[in-house]
Formats: sequence, structure tokens, C-alpha cells
Amino acid sequence: MSTITPPRAPGRSFTPPPAPSKLRETIGMLAVTLVFALAVVLADANWPRLLEAPAVLGEFVVLMTQGVLQNPLEAPTNEYWTRSLELMIESLHIAWIGTLIGAILSFPLGFLAARNVAPPGVVVVVRQILNAIRAIPEIIFAIAIMLPIFGLGPLAGALAIGVNSVGTLGKLTSEAIESIDTGPVESARASGASRWQVIRYAMVPQVMPEVVAYWLYRFEINIRASAILGVLGAGGIGSILSALFNIRAWDRIGVTLAVIIIVTLIIDAISGSIRHRIIHGAAPRGVRRRRALTPEPPPV
Repeated sequence: MSTITPPRAPGRSFTPPPAPSKLRETIGMLAVTLVFALAVVLADANWPRLLEAPAVLGEFVVLMTQGVLQNPLEAPTNEYWTRSLELMIESLHIAWIGTLIGAILSFPLGFLAARNVAPPGVVVVVRQILNAIRAIPEIIFAIAIMLPIFGLGPLAGALAIGVNSVGTLGKLTSEAIESIDTGPVESARASGASRWQVIRYAMVPQVMPEVVAYWLYRFEINIRASAILGVLGAGGIGSILSALFNIRAWDRIGVTLAVIIIVTLIIDAISGSIRHRIIHGAAPRGVRRRRALTPEPPPV
């Protein structure tokens, strides 16, 4: 069977377009590779020690696991677990208070940093303040401001975490406000509502689910930050962990790390479930009941 070729315009010949040049991409990749190689050479690191790292790490893991596998009901292991759990709860308190401080202060600042709410001059000033706060780690706030004023203890850690949380939560809140549906806002304005009434009844209900989810996520981050600040003497689980590393008490270090990991996983699971319910909503009661009564399919 013969194929039919489409007719060509008289006097014209088909020429394929030239292939795009990859010279620029190739030069860029070679430049990045060269910079990386120079960084490795100029780092002046003891690279042979890197080969010893797995064996050393495995030895430390074995020593810490021995402490975790001891009977938690016998002395002195029960004291290790009890003390670690008490300090972990203190770290949770520090993270929770810091998150509350950040949430309370960042919520109004988020409206002042939103372009669809505040004047342009106010937006620029507030956003620069939030950027400056966000650029400074909480450990700097603790060392430079909170610890000299309030001394060693959980109060300094909670305040440092709270101030640092303002920068991130304020930025996320302003972005949530700027992305709201304008329909309810225009309807409220058309009905004669004042500016504050528009914010209260048309904006706040839209942004609250997303903002609360941000607060919960920041709480998870602050739990880890509170453990780090404890090394500086700001209370919490980090204080005992720093002392244990100084004396190389690997069995107690294993127990302490186990408490941190277990509590953090529990908090992450609970917080993630709450965030999912806030954002996506709960399933209707009939759907939940059908899911509960429907048997799981057998594994394949």
C-alpha cells in the first residue's frame, strides 16, 4: 500500500529548526562542579575520619540502647525516665507559652502587613519588622536579651521562642489574609459595614482555620527549639541533655533521647490530626459511622 504525502507549496522546502544550544547549561554545570570541588579541597577537613564515623556512631547507639533496654521500674533507671519526662513536660510548657505569645502578637501584625487591609506605608514598615525578627534566631534572642534580663530558667526560653515566632506567624497570617475570597468582603461593604466590621465578620472567619493550623505547626517547631535553648540554661530537657553529654553518661543520654523522640512523635501526630480537621473539616457523622462499620478488606 502506498502512502500519500501531503502536497507542498511550490517553491518552498521544509527545513527543521536548529536544535537549541546547550552550551550555557553545560558551562553552568561545569562551573558549579568546579566550585564544589574547590570547596571540598579548601575545607581542610580530615576526610579519612569520615570513614570511621559509621563505626563510632554504631558504638554510641549501642551504649545508648543499653540504657533504654534496662528495666524502667528498677532504680536508678526509673529515676532517669521520671526526670527526663518531667523536663520534657517543662519543654512542652516553654514551647506552648512561646507559641501563645507569638500567636497573640502576630495576629494583629498580620493584618497590618496585609496589602488588602492596611495602607501601603504601614504594610512596608510592619513587613520589615517581621523580616528583621524572622532573620534573628531564637538562640540569639535568648543569649542577647532574655537571659540577661530574666536570668536562667524557662521564662527566658519561652519569651525568646515567643518573640521569634512573631516573625514567621505574622508573615504567614498576612499571606492568608491576602488570599481570602473577596466576595464576603465586598458584600459586607455594600451592606454598610464599617472597616472593623468587615475585618471581624468577613475576613477573620475566612483566615482563622488556616491561621490556627499555622499556630499548631509552629508549636511543633517550638518544641525542638525549646530543647535547644535548654542547653543555654533556659530550662527544659536540653539542660539535662547538655550535662549528660559533658560526663558521657550514654545510658542516661539514651533514655533522654528516647523520651524526646516519643513525646515529639505523639505531639506531631496529635497536632497533624487537629490541623487536618481544621483545614479539611470533620467527616459527616453518617460517613464516620459507615467507615466504622465497614470491615477492612483482607490483605492481598
